[in-house]
Amino acid sequence: MPSPLGRQQKPPVPFRGIVVQSRENYTFHLDKLNRHTLAVLFVLLYRQVITLLDKQLVQEAVKQRWLLAVVTILGAGGGVLAVSQAYYLTQVIDQIFLGKQELGVVAPVLWLLAGLALLRAIIMYGEGVLSFTLAAEIKTALRQRLVSHVLALGPVTMAQQPAGELINIISEGVENLDAYFSKYLPQLSKAVIIPVFILMVVGPLDSTTAVIMVVTAPLIPVFMILIGKLAEKRNLRQWETLNNLSAHFLDVLAGLTTLKLFGRSREQIAIITRVSNEFRDTTMEVLKVAFLSALSLELLATISTALVAVTVGLRLLYGEVTFAQALFVLLLAPEYYLPLRMLGSQFHAGMDGKSAAVDIFELLALQGPVMTSGAAPLARQQQIGLEFREVYADYQQGARPALAGVSFTLEAGQHLAVVGPSGAGKSTLASLLLNFLAPTAGEILVNGLVLRTLCASDWLQQVAFVPQRPHLFQGSVADNIRLARPDASLAEVVAATKAAGAHDFIMRLPSGYDTPVGEGGRGISGGERQRMAIARAFLQNAPLVILDEAAKGLDVKSQVALDTALSRLLAGRTAIIIAHRITTVRQADKIMVLNAGQIAEAGTHAELLAKNGIYSRLVAASQAREVAHD
Repeated sequence: MPSPLGRQQKPPVPFRGIVVQSRENYTFHLDKLNRHTLAVLFVLLYRQVITLLDKQLVQEAVKQRWLLAVVTILGAGGGVLAVSQAYYLTQVIDQIFLGKQELGVVAPVLWLLAGLALLRAIIMYGEGVLSFTLAAEIKTALRQRLVSHVLALGPVTMAQQPAGELINIISEGVENLDAYFSKYLPQLSKAVIIPVFILMVVGPLDSTTAVIMVVTAPLIPVFMILIGKLAEKRNLRQWETLNNLSAHFLDVLAGLTTLKLFGRSREQIAIITRVSNEFRDTTMEVLKVAFLSALSLELLATISTALVAVTVGLRLLYGEVTFAQALFVLLLAPEYYLPLRMLGSQFHAGMDGKSAAVDIFELLALQGPVMTSGAAPLARQQQIGLEFREVYADYQQGARPALAGVSFTLEAGQHLAVVGPSGAGKSTLASLLLNFLAPTAGEILVNGLVLRTLCASDWLQQVAFVPQRPHLFQGSVADNIRLARPDASLAEVVAATKAAGAHDFIMRLPSGYDTPVGEGGRGISGGERQRMAIARAFLQNAPLVILDEAAKGLDVKSQVALDTALSRLLAGRTAIIIAHRITTVRQADKIMVLNAGQIAEAGTHAELLAKNGIYSRLVAASQAREVAHD
């Protein structure tokens, strides 16, 4: 059956009083349309669309290149099917109304149209499913990268970051990218491919309509960019307000006891209310701009479609185009502008994703103190000796010096107490040994081996650390103690808690070792948490023990119980004891006094007292505090 868009010339056929050249063999002449003008307009359209992309988010999408390619192909396939549907629908109408054909003659074409409609529906469904799969894969990978990066930065860096903002970025921020990858990015690819394809079909049939389409299409991205600039600051402000709200709310929860103690909880309620109202107002401003842009883009697309319809109608009236050509072009016009209209409707979802992406990639770009890990394996050591050789360390890329040329030797089995005023570098010493921080100069030796060349995981298995405030995670008591050795049996856990003096209070808990403890150790006192941390150290059975103010803030009874447990833990092990309590320091084999990142004094308790220096003053201050406490 010959195509209605290219039949042999026949006499005009009257159609409702209008003379229509319905059988004209239409020939397109390239000289009617300036090809250079079209090329320039295409380049402008392409460049405008490129500005709508976020390079970093596109790089994340490219990592799922196969899914992205399938989604793009399906989107383009939907456009091809739309053109095919318009073509065969034009053929049916032309043959029935102008060709006076019976319905049976066009029945095969009608079945083909039904098949195309079904296939297009399946493709659109598949595109939607795969688009959401693409977004889910990217979000999962990005969230894993964020968590891995945060863990790699270590506690030294993350202690300086607002916890509420971090939680909001990793959870809500990544979730905000869903619409960008599942809707905005696929729609952007369709907005580039489908109009170009339709223009290639329309151009040879109707140069006037092609010119109108090429001229009007770039106006939609232009309006999107202009309105986007208006909305960008509002979107960023909305996201920053949400970050502030999350951070402040978490701070209030963490400091609820202090707020109640000083009677300031009502003020915080007022502050949270104010920030919530700011978030509501910024959200409403964003929605206003979104509605304005949707209205503008819909109006522009509708006017452009109407302009095509008017020009086609006038030329049909004067017999410049055939009915089949006119109908085909009119059916394609809405399909031409539809991807651009849909892109406008998804534009603000994409803006939300781009706003969240700013903080996400800033977090991924965050650089912390250098932490080194070599490849040399380290076998299980029975004893560990340490040597610091002119070690320097700093924070914030040299802005905060911490240690300056520290050198000392600690023989295997010896106990070294490190004392000094706040900010002297005591905790930095522990961070260096725990691989939270790498020295900027100098070397740390472990049994004669350079620490930075050793495998970090092998080394940390041989270091037991008891911090000032041990953290208990959501889970049972036994699970929290097993952090030191996940494969430990319950009998080994019980043996460790007995050695740490924790068994008796654990057995008094409602379910003993199966008792769940909350985040941070809710339901467990400070002294009990410390003894559970010591139980972890016993279970780990490491040859090197680091105590960082392990007895700070405890009452006398808890301190006595803790000292007994620590004495058992330190027996036969190399130990570094960071402490202010002189009772703990007195028992050490060596005492090192740090001041401004340097070793000010070193020796035994008696030797340092005799010098009447910094250590002597620290002892006097400690004794004065004990007397005042009594």
